[in-house]
Amino acid sequence: MISRWEWIWTLITRRLWFRAGLYGIVAVLTALVAAFVPPVLDNTDITEVFGADSVEDILRIMASSMLAVATFSLGTMVSAFAAAASTATPRASRLLVEDSTSQNVLSTFIGAFIFSLVGIIALSTSFYGPTGRVILFFVTLIVIAGVLITFFRWIDYLSHLGRLGETVDKVEAATAKAIMARWQSPHLGCAALVSVPTSSFPLLGKRIGYIQYLDVSALSRIAETAGGSIYVVRLPGAFSDTTEPLAWTSWEPDDDERAALINAFLIDSARSFPQDPRFGLIVLSEIASRALSPGINDPGTAIDIIGRVVRILSILAGERDAEADEIHYPSVFIPAVSVDDAFDDVFNAIARDGAATLEVGIRMQKAFRTLARMGRPDFGDNARRHSALALKRSLAALTLDEDKRTIEAIAAEVGAGGDQARSTSLK
Repeated sequence: MISRWEWIWTLITRRLWFRAGLYGIVAVLTALVAAFVPPVLDNTDITEVFGADSVEDILRIMASSMLAVATFSLGTMVSAFAAAASTATPRASRLLVEDSTSQNVLSTFIGAFIFSLVGIIALSTSFYGPTGRVILFFVTLIVIAGVLITFFRWIDYLSHLGRLGETVDKVEAATAKAIMARWQSPHLGCAALVSVPTSSFPLLGKRIGYIQYLDVSALSRIAETAGGSIYVVRLPGAFSDTTEPLAWTSWEPDDDERAALINAFLIDSARSFPQDPRFGLIVLSEIASRALSPGINDPGTAIDIIGRVVRILSILAGERDAEADEIHYPSVFIPAVSVDDAFDDVFNAIARDGAATLEVGIRMQKAFRTLARMGRPDFGDNARRHSALALKRSLAALTLDEDKRTIEAIAAEVGAGGDQARSTSLK
């Protein structure tokens, strides 16, 4: 587990302004370092060939070009964010904002603009000597080569940036990564929480919002210092308010300990993907529900989402590393992510909104059949439970008896088909 400050640093580095600012600083340093190169090329013919005028002309062209390209790229990115929010879900646009390729491209163009601007200013003030101008010329050629390579990559990337398929791919990748991380460490390196002792003391939060990050190492240090235990009942992704406990402690903490314990829970206004595997499932469910809305009527996207969900949930039925259950923080007790909640998050909305669509109903029942056969008892229980619910919705929404019998036949393979449902469909 990373510390709280490492987590905050990770969030900062994902911001667009950070990478653009970093490239800008590098550009300034690169443009100025040429002035401090030893004058080994002074009084040589090469300084006459690459004089100040030739370098300045190139820099002026690059400055005007990069400003236009950077403005165009930023406008394209904003359009892509809006497209992702309208065609998929607003919750998915955050992944596009944090996309490293887009940030690198925009930062490269901004860095090249700043480099050329600083170079022009330095040349106009005679900051460079003859050797410095030669060095600046060759560095400028390198920058131009980098800009061209980035530009060609950017043209290819623009062909799918903001499209629904690209957005869904990013959501699936982020969700699978979060679920894999939790599967390999189901209790975040802590002991499993079975129940909270009745003699425990509640720890109430001071902010209302969603828990984005939980610093279990900080909780462990506080518990070990106090000689007690901490029972966490609110996982990342849970909504926190000032009336429900974040955790319980085996001792009554003083004001300093209470403040430190609360500080271990990073609460913000929105959910995030890294420590919250259920959030990705909810976002995928939202995309499918939007596709099934009457205004869009795109059952193919919903069917695609169902297949992706099966692929993601299969991670929880796969093999796990031997050290996955190792306890690094024995003083902290944390529950695992509920499989029941994961199934509810992703399947309830799709089954509700796709009840009247035969193709979606068939794909749902086949997905439940696959999940029920993966060997986990809780997968089988939840697959049968949701299969029965989806079947009821489909029977209530479908009008043709042949369609109802088709759904019932597949649901029967999951174990959800029954005499009551069959008799209802034939009325």
